[in-house]
Amino acid sequence: MIRAVAFDVMDTLLSDPFRAALEAATGLSLQQLMTRRDPEVYPAFERGEISESLYWEHHAELGVEVDPAAFHAVRRTGTRWLPGMEHLLAELDGVVLRVGASNYPVWIEELIEGPLAGRLDRVLASCHLGARKPDHAFYDRLLARLGLPAASVAFVDDREVNVVAAREVGMASHLVAGEGLSAAVGVRRYLADLGVPIAREAAVDLS
Repeated sequence: MIRAVAFDVMDTLLSDPFRAALEAATGLSLQQLMTRRDPEVYPAFERGEISESLYWEHHAELGVEVDPAAFHAVRRTGTRWLPGMEHLLAELDGVVLRVGASNYPVWIEELIEGPLAGRLDRVLASCHLGARKPDHAFYDRLLARLGLPAASVAFVDDREVNVVAAREVGMASHLVAGEGLSAAVGVRRYLADLGVPIAREAAVDLS
């Protein structure tokens, strides 16, 4: 029996403006930055191992000028609900435990107080768990915090590597696919087929 559904957040429930925000802050594309910066810096930031100020200082040490205010302005304005997802979460209220399971740094707190408020019952991100998907430690710590066995938690994510890892620890898992509303439709049908008591089709027209 599925008692909880753990949703990835960015690019699953909400749009992720990270690339555009980083370009606004530095004038460089993510690809350009990746050729210059230590590839372990952002994962360490996501795991809560370094502060945001140290994250930006790393860029400055590389000679990259950074405007954090510009970054956050684009990040905030570019974060919005993906089609059908907010409605789906509203329908799941009281049906299962709705959990956010995200690779995201301290900015997740802003989302918890903002768009995710009232739509998720709990949010456990990499900065809370000290581990990132697809590391098995992320899922193990998530389940421990929830106090639930893997078999009772369904996992939903837009990255295949994360979905595969969740299956490896025993969680039923769904890869979000499709553009626009079709992604939410796919999640809804998957959960209904798992036995979650929710209609396979939305009761209202969301198009």
